[in-house]
Amino acid sequence: MYATERQQRILAEARAAGRVEVASLAETLAVTPETIRRDLTALEQRGSLRRVHGGAIPVERLEAEPTLASRSATRMDVKRRIASRVLEEIPAGGTVLLDAGSTTQALVDLLPVDIDLTVITNSIPAAASLAGRPGITLYVLGGRVRGVTAAAVGEWAAAALAGVVVDVAVIGTNGISASRGLTTPDQAEAEAKRAMVTAARRVVVATDSSKAGDDHLHRFADLEEVDLVVTDIDLADDVAEELRAAGPEVVTA
Repeated sequence: MYATERQQRILAEARAAGRVEVASLAETLAVTPETIRRDLTALEQRGSLRRVHGGAIPVERLEAEPTLASRSATRMDVKRRIASRVLEEIPAGGTVLLDAGSTTQALVDLLPVDIDLTVITNSIPAAASLAGRPGITLYVLGGRVRGVTAAAVGEWAAAALAGVVVDVAVIGTNGISASRGLTTPDQAEAEAKRAMVTAARRVVVATDSSKAGDDHLHRFADLEEVDLVVTDIDLADDVAEELRAAGPEVVTA
């Protein structure tokens, strides 16, 4: 078993049980406790687990939903690589719908200064970054702004999206799995994301591999509605194949 596969199994066990122990993991996975400790350290550095004495607990037990600020400080090298690959999907002179999130914000930071683009977004930070850019026609969705994600959500955002058709939507997600699709903890956030998916001719999901196998309360899209998933090289091969079998193209950056 490769390290990435072992770590995803450890993360799945932690989320299912609420806690994992070094000794029991070492026995179950037939590796040394030192190997498990290295795995837990790697998962903690990604922001997926928090080390505690003798084991680790999933971050969801500490924080129901990570804030944008905390996510922006986690795995940013990975998110920049993902954003760089997503940039290839942005049509010059086209219309793009940008979801809120740390990975989509990384994409905003990579947009060429001379790009000609129409952008619709519910992200307050993305709108602030793009306002005044000479080649960008910017539309900002209204609604209640969630402090956790700095995103405008709810009926106002969904109603505005019902009247538009865009070339590409770049969507973030809290969870992605072959069985449950795309999920998020907040109902209003799910409503906005669902409307984004519906409004787009092409749907691109930008997410790091730590979200794989994670299912949250509200599902906002099935994988068959997604055209492309851009993630990172830590995604296990068998997980990538499961996602592909459910519909979308899956690429790693």
